Amino acid sequence: MNSENNSVPVLGIQEFRNGQAAGQKELLYNELHGERHILKPHKHDFFIIILFDQASGVHTIDFQEYPIADRQIHVLFPNQVHTWHIEPDTTGYQLMIDKLFFERFSPYLRFSPSNYIKHPVIPLSQENFDLLQYEFDAIKRELEAASSLQDIISARATVIAAIVSKAAESLFTEAKIYQTDTRLVQFSTLIDLYFKEEKQVSYYASRLNISANYLNVLCKKSLHVSATQLIQQRILLEAKRLLQASDLSIKEIAFELGFVDHAYFSNFFKSQTNLTPTFFRQH
Repeated sequence: MNSENNSVPVLGIQEFRNGQAAGQKELLYNELHGERHILKPHKHDFFIIILFDQASGVHTIDFQEYPIADRQIHVLFPNQVHTWHIEPDTTGYQLMIDKLFFERFSPYLRFSPSNYIKHPVIPLSQENFDLLQYEFDAIKRELEAASSLQDIISARATVIAAIVSKAAESLFTEAKIYQTDTRLVQFSTLIDLYFKEEKQVSYYASRLNISANYLNVLCKKSLHVSATQLIQQRILLEAKRLLQASDLSIKEIAFELGFVDHAYFSNFFKSQTNLTPTFFRQH
């Protein structure tokens, strides 16, 4: 879907119903054939899994470019910002899943959402591709059936989640690090919940019942970044999303992210990126 506006709203699943190959209220199946371009960054309020068969191009997700290639799965969580340039002769299959349905099968995505968000493109072996294509086709057939069964669609979705997790395991070295210390998992979860309001390491350390210094040691030892840097990375990601995919003013974005004023936010953004928020938005 192309947009002619300078700022792009969050797109809901209902906006894609006209182009669906098959679907129900909570899940749409669609096919990608040939050249496609999203010119302006946008985000969705639903979950997307894309299975590419023969494919080439570039998919930009949260401002990181990923080459599109044969036999890949691309995973997009709600509010991730993306654009793409898909080349001719590309074939892909797309499932768009609303939040409620996603909650039912998300436990079968074995790793934390942050791992998939950081590694949204997963290469597939021929075996895993064939397994996923079979499940995608089965969901399409069930959606097209005169009396489709929700339980069958749910079961197929959980199988897809399990296969995706299996294929992703080798990519997620960070996930294995997190699993060695549950406090790192809890810290990551707390950051996602409170980064707008709480920017001090001491707040998160107190929630974890450890000292700020020890939390810092844990992060540097296991993840090679400081606790402060992890918080700042999450703030910066949200700032980029809002600058590219909302019509909020920079002053409003600063307020949304919990900064005391526009200048403080601008200084933070420039210190992280060497760019002003205005320059980043315009380019």
